[in-house]
Amino acid sequence: MKDNIGLIKSKKFALRIIHLYRYLVDTKKEFVLSNQLLRSGTSIGANLAEAECAMTRKDFILKVYIALKECAETQYWLDLLYESVIITEKEYKSIYADCNELTRILTATTKTMKNRSNNN
Repeated sequence: MKDNIGLIKSKKFALRIIHLYRYLVDTKKEFVLSNQLLRSGTSIGANLAEAECAMTRKDFILKVYIALKECAETQYWLDLLYESVIITEKEYKSIYADCNELTRILTATTKTMKNRSNNN
């Protein structure tokens, strides 16, 4: 894990999501969207951890794609929290930027792996 930037950043992101979840539940008394956000936001790193133990390249790519889908879902929940005025623009932009960075990393990873598969 120490050299995998996706794993490192996804873990830091998951910790931010956990803190946001606690804030949403304790301060905003928001339980439904926050629970969905917690599930999808922490699932990104869990899928990347599984990818590290993949038995095949195809299995690895599949797990990274699942993590990428979880990024998209997390962005959706963040959008809803912001557009419903539950989180501020500053809170939204900060955590959304981290999620977007993960999306870019995972997109690049899947493209690289697919190109390697096509060349072999």
